[in-house]
Amino acid sequence: MKPPLIRPRRLRATPAFRRLASETRLHPAELILPMFVREGTDQPVPIASMPGVVQHTLDSARRAVADAAEAGIGGVMLFGVPAQRDAIGSGATDENGILNVATRALVEEVGDALVVQTDLCLDEFTDHGHCGVLAADGHVDNDATLERYRDMALAQAAAGSQLLGLSGMMDGQTAAVREVLDDNGFQDTAVLAYSAKYASAYYGPFREAVDSALTGDRRAYQLNPGNRREGLREALLDIDEGADIVMVKPAGSYLDVLSDVAAASDIPVWAYQVSGEYAMIEAAAANGWIDRRRTIEESVLGIRRAGADAVLTYWAVELADWLGGAQR
Repeated sequence: MKPPLIRPRRLRATPAFRRLASETRLHPAELILPMFVREGTDQPVPIASMPGVVQHTLDSARRAVADAAEAGIGGVMLFGVPAQRDAIGSGATDENGILNVATRALVEEVGDALVVQTDLCLDEFTDHGHCGVLAADGHVDNDATLERYRDMALAQAAAGSQLLGLSGMMDGQTAAVREVLDDNGFQDTAVLAYSAKYASAYYGPFREAVDSALTGDRRAYQLNPGNRREGLREALLDIDEGADIVMVKPAGSYLDVLSDVAAASDIPVWAYQVSGEYAMIEAAAANGWIDRRRTIEESVLGIRRAGADAVLTYWAVELADWLGGAQR
């Protein structure tokens, strides 16, 4: 008997078949929008290296988060851009500092319609641009930084943040924050550990977005781009320390790490499609070299396919609108 001819193309023949046979899908609820809120401005400030992204005023941030909720996305991640900075990032723990003020305003605006999340790191608030407190010799003091993170966690939780994004890559930061939250009545405030955060060149536009004062680099505490196993090791450590979610950042160049973490983790795994990834696609599309919409969709789908349960992306609302109201 003649063996049957295998024709995988049968399941690709029509749009309906392709949709039915799709192994990975996108949904608005799996998207998170990073947002920047700037102190001391009365108009949104465009970010030149990230076309379409702005530093918001409080009023424009309110409108943007309302639009995000209407689009059905899962959450927003807030970053503060303060008017003044100092060596220990005092504005990060000031209840009247821009990030804490913005958190209260956005929680008031949308309630539980989406998850209001906050970046817990000192780099936006320090005059040296590093993610922690500097010792006398100029290196980042891990344990002194943890004390600042504890204070930040309490300030952000008190402001109403539902999820704290620990992005500083200090050893022990997840355990330190989880402990102080639990000891002070914030047991229901969730913790997202930026576990595998690499020392990447893709962060360049973000530095403009937060007006970073950084000189030098962060290679002494962010991961070596050549290290795959270390990314998984860091994620497992954060899970042991009580993280509710772990993250791989950047996303596109670290899909192997993302896949490793997703395979090993029994808690949600997220990935951050960072500013440089956004900027490259926007620049290529602006030059007519690629199809903008198809490339955006494919880039985020690839991150989901590699194992991300949710994706932080600056296209979150636009992509949710493309996906359509039927999915909401």
